[in-house]
Amino acid sequence: MIQTNALSIRGLTVTYTTRIGEVSAVENVTLSLAKGESLGLVGESGCGKTTLALALLRLLPDNAHIRHGKVLLNGVDILPFDEEQLQEVRWNKIAMVFQAAMNSLNPVYRVADQIVEAIETHWKHYSPQQARHRVADLFGLVGLDPSLMDCFPHEFSGGMRQRAMIAMALACDPDIIIADELTTALDVIVQDQVLRELQRIQKQLNMSLIYISHDIAVLAEVSERMAVMYAGCLVELASTGELFAHPLHPYTHALMSAFPSIRGPRRDLQALAGEPPDLLAPPSGCRFHPRCTRATDQCQMEQPAFVNRGGQHFVACWHPVEAD
Repeated sequence: MIQTNALSIRGLTVTYTTRIGEVSAVENVTLSLAKGESLGLVGESGCGKTTLALALLRLLPDNAHIRHGKVLLNGVDILPFDEEQLQEVRWNKIAMVFQAAMNSLNPVYRVADQIVEAIETHWKHYSPQQARHRVADLFGLVGLDPSLMDCFPHEFSGGMRQRAMIAMALACDPDIIIADELTTALDVIVQDQVLRELQRIQKQLNMSLIYISHDIAVLAEVSERMAVMYAGCLVELASTGELFAHPLHPYTHALMSAFPSIRGPRRDLQALAGEPPDLLAPPSGCRFHPRCTRATDQCQMEQPAFVNRGGQHFVACWHPVEAD
């Protein structure tokens, strides 16, 4: 049983300063990732998933501010690190496959040269020849023919470019990879191929993985545990099987009701009424209460604590669905 945490996030809060006010993007998130574990982070667009990931690598834009919290990497808080110290963390300890990654390759440089650049930046002891040998090994690892190393990005299909970006993320043997919307814009066949390839690599290298997506069905295929975010807050956390069998938070329950299942009786899909809140002026109490059919005065006045309801199933809700 996995016991050691590779990453621990403690009370992380991130805001953006804009011309019309301060946006509360991530609010008091506490989360851990065990060594060798795969964690799915799910929630609708704008809920703070990517902001949380960028905060871990300190790659936030200039108008973003980490107000408080800790990010413990193997027990060491990396938030106070300066830029030189962060160079030892990025790509060496934590790497990220960014959203729309297959369009992130520079079109005028050969694919191998772009991965070599990442290796030489973070592994300064590597010679150019060693770096090229490393790229050939990485291509084989992600299921690409090493003979294609010197192709330009436009000569790759979408799935091949996505694999090349995974190879770049793996370039410096990180302990943790963050995959942000890894399969966006890929057809379902290629999605499955890319996800299975990454799962195979994770098991082979015993890496920790954070998958970020708005598609809860995709995350169900690849994640051991799942964390649900709403309006910058973490609202539920459980093993994937437990979350699907017994969703406790009304928002998680709504997500489950919004996509079809190939098992069980046929049912109508149920859309969640309302819109996500304006994070310039988030609702008081529970941020989900304006859209929640279970909300009471308590929900409007008091923010629920994130508590263990048994079996490492955590939820932040005054009136979880379990109470029915």
